[in-house]
Amino acid sequence: MFIQTEPTPNPATLKFVPGKQVLASGVQDFKTIEDADSSPLAQRLFEIDGVAGVFLGRDFISVTKGDLDWELLKPAVMGVIMEHFMSGAPVMEGDAQGDNENEVFDEADRETVDTIKQLLEEKVRPAVAQDGGDIIFQAYKDGVVYLHMRGACSGCPSSTATLKNGIENLLRHFLPEVKEVRAA
Repeated sequence: MFIQTEPTPNPATLKFVPGKQVLASGVQDFKTIEDADSSPLAQRLFEIDGVAGVFLGRDFISVTKGDLDWELLKPAVMGVIMEHFMSGAPVMEGDAQGDNENEVFDEADRETVDTIKQLLEEKVRPAVAQDGGDIIFQAYKDGVVYLHMRGACSGCPSSTATLKNGIENLLRHFLPEVKEVRAA
């Protein structure tokens, strides 16, 4: 098994591409080992000293480090990923949490919110997935869109620029009622 690694715009996060499907659908973001109780793979990764976050995508795993250097951490992470996939153990157990569980918006704005979500799905998510992350709709109120950055995008130095210069401009182009985009 060959696992590719790719840098992300966030220097604390590396993207690991195992060449196999990681999740059939959706994404999962784990900030602590306690959060990872539904993922045997994420639990094993958190057991590595220095792992501070695990994000699972369709065909990649983003790992965020704490204070250790990638020189020390990268071989251990690759080893755990390889052992996990070679063992045939599931990546996730039970039902995965949905992305839209905590959405907040006025039902009168349903059409606008549906368009925002469609634009995010078609134009934004593929781009941020290339960088090892994800972005989901959180809320819409008074012309302000609240988005949640996950994976490599969470805590990335360029995430504010991505929100303001990229996503905000895109949404305002298609939806003049959108005044601003903020991180949730």
